[in-house]
Amino acid sequence: MNHSPQYKRVLLKLSGEALMGDQEFGISPETIQYVADEVLSVHSLGVQLGIVVGGGNIFRGVAASSYGIERVSADHMGMLATVINSLALQDALEKKGIQTRVQSAISMKNIAEPYIRRRAILHLEKGRVVIFAAGTGNPYFTTDTAAVLRAQEINAQILFKATKVDGLYDSDPVTNKNAEFIAETNYKDVINRQLHVMDMTAISLAMDNNLPLTIFSLKKKGNIKSVVCGEKIGTRITR
Repeated sequence: MNHSPQYKRVLLKLSGEALMGDQEFGISPETIQYVADEVLSVHSLGVQLGIVVGGGNIFRGVAASSYGIERVSADHMGMLATVINSLALQDALEKKGIQTRVQSAISMKNIAEPYIRRRAILHLEKGRVVIFAAGTGNPYFTTDTAAVLRAQEINAQILFKATKVDGLYDSDPVTNKNAEFIAETNYKDVINRQLHVMDMTAISLAMDNNLPLTIFSLKKKGNIKSVVCGEKIGTRITR
């Protein structure tokens, strides 16, 4: 295994559901410690790391809007859920000795810095992990779109999406046992085949800006370090 990083600056997208572990909702203490150890293994290589965390383990705006809460209010509630996850992850990382900053797209100066691009880049250059909370700060946009946007803004070389599955399939592997694994593809193919890896806004933004994406399983220990070191794990999507 190659132990030298292939990238200087990356953005890692973690789904909120990934923090649940085996629970039905909330944050699993064991899982957040596991994630912190995985991040430490990458940080120790000298890689500059930004992180975007979803909020689906606590509150999902789209689902809530379907049972009567106004969509804008529901999305704002979902953004606040990402702040809770970001603060939990910050605490876990700092206990591992990693200096961490949470930057929120929604102003809440008592608990997080405001998102300021130049300050975020300065933190990264000083070896701090930056967690970008509250999505884009706007309703109707997912944390996947926020991840692509922040990756572009901080000039990340690649976006890593760590999920519960080991990559991209041509259909849902949970419901279809014959689902075919896709090791490499391009953004146009993802859009044309309506492959549900991210929402189409995020996919289009990544394609327009030539941002490569790798999707892989968070569950296997060492995967984050492996993809940072250039191993072929999961699915790679390029323009």
